[in-house]
Amino acid sequence: MPLCQKREKEIMAEGKVLLKLENIVKKYPGVVALNGVSFDVKEGEVHALIGENGAGKSTLIKTCSGAVIPTEGKIIVNGKEYTSMTPQLAAENGIAIIYQEFNNVKELSVAENIFLGRPIRKGVVIDRKAMEEESRKVFKTLNIDIDPKEQIKNLTVGYQQMVEIAKAIQQNAKVLIMDEPSAPLTKAEVESMMKVVEKLKKDGVGIVYISHRLDEIFRLSERITVLRDGEYVTTLTTKDSNVNELVTLMVGRELTESYPPRKNCIKDEEVLRLEHLTGNGDKDISLSVKKGEILGLGGLIGAGRTELAQMIFGVAKKTDGKIIYKGKEINPKSAREAIDLGIALVPEDRKNQGALLETSIRENICMPIFKRISKATVIDSKKTYQLAEKYREDLKIKTPSVQQKVKNLSGGNQQKVILGKWMAADSDFIIFDEPTRGIDVGAKYEIYKLMNDMVESGRTILLISSEMEELMGMSDRIIVLSEGHMTGELQKNEFAQETIMGYASTIKED
Repeated sequence: MPLCQKREKEIMAEGKVLLKLENIVKKYPGVVALNGVSFDVKEGEVHALIGENGAGKSTLIKTCSGAVIPTEGKIIVNGKEYTSMTPQLAAENGIAIIYQEFNNVKELSVAENIFLGRPIRKGVVIDRKAMEEESRKVFKTLNIDIDPKEQIKNLTVGYQQMVEIAKAIQQNAKVLIMDEPSAPLTKAEVESMMKVVEKLKKDGVGIVYISHRLDEIFRLSERITVLRDGEYVTTLTTKDSNVNELVTLMVGRELTESYPPRKNCIKDEEVLRLEHLTGNGDKDISLSVKKGEILGLGGLIGAGRTELAQMIFGVAKKTDGKIIYKGKEINPKSAREAIDLGIALVPEDRKNQGALLETSIRENICMPIFKRISKATVIDSKKTYQLAEKYREDLKIKTPSVQQKVKNLSGGNQQKVILGKWMAADSDFIIFDEPTRGIDVGAKYEIYKLMNDMVESGRTILLISSEMEELMGMSDRIIVLSEGHMTGELQKNEFAQETIMGYASTIKED
């Protein structure tokens, strides 16, 4: 048998190729986002796509949906070759993408979202009963119990994601691309989502799965493709790979430690003290943080950690208790007041709360200090460029220019811009709320190093994290909350996952 025929037989045995990208190139002014990347997904397989933030993953999948037009290359689907896609063409070819930010309309019902843009009609009238019935059928095949009449805004994030999956299946998707699907979900919701993925795989759907959570990659995928700096690195069989190999391939170097070493920077000087602080869902919280310390705040989702940060930062009201900062009682009534005091917040939702995505890196970094660098209400443009360039260099922000819009940066680089903003503002007390969520291992390490640099320079950090390893790896001390109450405090030598989870599950009577 000729070699080419033999290889063709092997491919058919492994599964039919549903979608193939060949030598995809995408160039933007001053940057090559993709440089000759090839990738394919087969019937009934999960093909993981991994790489650091900025590796080109999102750009690559957007070429499949028509959101990005490749500069060069081919897209082969259903045996047909295309130089580019359109959203309509992608849908006609059975390609569906579930992005990190869902494309749903919160004021509409579940059924209306599933049939958005293509409603079932009875004559000229929209047939809502028929849409609800068809939605029930899809949910039944996925073993999910969701009421098609319920408004999207009333669903949990996990159920909203299931609606996006149901929408894709109802449109007869043969290729489903999932971009960081587990990032906003609870542990239970992740488990439900994984069961749905396994079922879709059995039904012959080809799934492209993008995630920074390597445990999910090893559980779900058959193959893994690694991208780095917009270029194809390799494709591996999942069962023949391991975490260390993937990390090395992604970052281009070995990471011998997950958390960079830090010398003890803690001083005797108290920076922040909370006395019986109550409000925003929290009750009777008392704690103290010293200069140069990283105090970890642990607990389950809904424990009251973010709510506590909001009171300290002045965006939520306290109803009782005291906030004492640098020896003086304060009561910030706005973020502006907190910033002027030297308090900063790196929020969990960086895209909506941490940065202005439609404005430049330069404007974002200088925003808190525009008043300081202005003369007679006129902003000193030269100073803004100097500051932006300084933090671009210091924080190693990957960008062709400080005039680049923040929305065009990777998640890790967006986080660095937010850090640059607070460093430019010379903030002394910085609250990090889930600082590495949705960020790859290489960028995480860089963020950790920046946090270490901050405390070594005399700053103080309050770290909120749902990643247990991160919380224990970066904190000098950990306070645990449960249902708005403080339930435990651990010194470094007492850190243990079981102990933290025990405190996080403790229920206190009000």
